[in-house]
Amino acid sequence: MKQIFLLFLSGLLFTQCVSRHTQMTKETQSVIQPDTLRYVDENRKREIPVAIYQPVDKQQANNIPVIFNHGYGANQGGDYLLYSYLTEFLAAKGYFVISIQHELPTDELLPTTGNIRETRMPNWQRGAENIYYVLDKIKATYPALHYDQLAVIGHSNGGDMAALFTHRHPGLVHKLITLDNRRMQLPRTKKPQVFSLRSNDYPADEQVLPGEAEIKQYNMTIQFTNINHSHMDNDASEEERKYITGNILSYLKK
Repeated sequence: MKQIFLLFLSGLLFTQCVSRHTQMTKETQSVIQPDTLRYVDENRKREIPVAIYQPVDKQQANNIPVIFNHGYGANQGGDYLLYSYLTEFLAAKGYFVISIQHELPTDELLPTTGNIRETRMPNWQRGAENIYYVLDKIKATYPALHYDQLAVIGHSNGGDMAALFTHRHPGLVHKLITLDNRRMQLPRTKKPQVFSLRSNDYPADEQVLPGEAEIKQYNMTIQFTNINHSHMDNDASEEERKYITGNILSYLKK
């Protein structure tokens, strides 16, 4: 009975998030619809919902893959669809965008006490493993993409996952872009290239961001904004959306 209830809850929450995504898509009059599918990592017995955004005009496609990782959603599910202003924008600019759902209703909640870098590490590790698994599946299904130019993007907790993945697999990542990740230290490296947009209301933990000397040494981009941390998903205003999408597109083209 408990399992049936959890499956019902998962489906209900997923439907609500899809409805919210559809409403926002209509509001922005977007022509890009994601292909949603669910991978299953048999080794970890882990279901991984994925949304794939591709350019409508194939002649505009640049075949550069972008993996997006959502911020913490308290295990409600469907968060991988709630950054459509960004994922659809990038697809419209020619990028092949893969958005991963990292949380399931049956997962443990994100710890808020103790040494955060220790207590949240299992969550980030699971996210990094999700990215690796999905990337492997995408490579098998879409072998023509330019994986040597792979960009990994993440907001908040998803940015921490993206940073950890880049620490562990630097040879797989061409560019790391975070939207206000606060806990996991950004890699100090020229390759992969590292970019980060920061919020105006939540500071990062110590050592997460590089100092001025490191920024210069590794040619990193750390850009502070007037945008609230929680306004980096579809809650962003039209002006905030233009600022975020414009900067991320600029990072991708550098």
